[in-house]
Amino acid sequence: MIEGSKTDAMTRKLRMGMIGGGPGAFIGEVHRKAARMDGQVDIVGGAFDIDPAKSHEMGRILNLDPKRVYDSYEKLIEGELRLRAEERMDFVAVTTPNNWHYPIAKALLEAGFHVVCEKPMTMDVPEALALKDVVKKTKKVFALLHNYTGYPMVKHARWMVKQGMLGKIQKIVVEYPQDWLLKRLELEGQMQATWRTDPKQAGAGGCLGDIGTHAENLAHYITGLYIDELCADLTSFAKGRVLDDDVNVLLRYENGAKGVLHSSQISTGQENNLNIRVWGTEGAVQWWQENPNYLSFFRQGEPVQILRRGAGYLCDAAKRHTRIPSGHPEAFLEAFANIYQNAISTMRAAIAGNKATELECDFPDVDDGLIGMQFIETVVASNRSEKKWEKFHK
Repeated sequence: MIEGSKTDAMTRKLRMGMIGGGPGAFIGEVHRKAARMDGQVDIVGGAFDIDPAKSHEMGRILNLDPKRVYDSYEKLIEGELRLRAEERMDFVAVTTPNNWHYPIAKALLEAGFHVVCEKPMTMDVPEALALKDVVKKTKKVFALLHNYTGYPMVKHARWMVKQGMLGKIQKIVVEYPQDWLLKRLELEGQMQATWRTDPKQAGAGGCLGDIGTHAENLAHYITGLYIDELCADLTSFAKGRVLDDDVNVLLRYENGAKGVLHSSQISTGQENNLNIRVWGTEGAVQWWQENPNYLSFFRQGEPVQILRRGAGYLCDAAKRHTRIPSGHPEAFLEAFANIYQNAISTMRAAIAGNKATELECDFPDVDDGLIGMQFIETVVASNRSEKKWEKFHK
């Protein structure tokens, strides 16, 4: 056990480590900024790159104690466990390529650390099931960075569905088009493209695993619905690319609702256009990630209502995740920070031996990660199948 002092767990800054996120990494820096946004975290060390020299370079950039910049995740665990409990890292963020998520997260949890992990959670469903068992046995906090669930207006949309304001959900359309892989950047040595298009590092899904899982998770988070079966078509438009760069999926949900999920990284002119529309028997909502502070609410025969982030009429979850007054835009980093805020609150409760509140526990976890891997597996199976419609593998 590495809980450290329980008496100050609710007030002191938590000590954060990081694996991955070295020089030139995009998502690692996002994690660092988001984790520190609310002044609840100190980054104290890490193993930032598989190349020890780059790991130590990152440590110098972050002005960290060289003794706590490690050559590997194994060395990090070994070194931190030698420290006194009140000095050790409380939690570690895993921001590596996908193939490292499972072994690193498993080792950290078993060593007694709480974990924040990038998505997709693992390389396949067996790893996801095994990791779920580890989380259950260790009773450590495990947060998964499906960051789009952190937006206040997404949380309000979820609340509206729970309140029955949309009636019975009948149709879901969720889209996530980008164009950054329109050309084969992986052949030019672009780091982010190189590992995301490599099945040995990314897993069975390219665009599917990278952003298709975000679309699936957003639809599930807002509606609470589970997929019953799906029909998928995956394409690699860039000649010679092994993994998919375009995803089209028809969905049938367990309540009888129908859905369409589209994600693409070859959609010319699109930047990060994640959006979702949910239609019910009594109302509908629409949310766009590129204009995230507004949620459209529709009723048949009535004027469209535009609900705004920061307004007093929003639900408690939306208010909890709002930092600045209305009219001052909040966006990507703040949504990321909201996941950290709730995960950190839950960690504080665990360290102090308390139970976190429902609002504090509002972040993606190992169960969401398992659903994401089952989604990837089922989509790939459908794409390969001649019958096409595939029961959701869960």
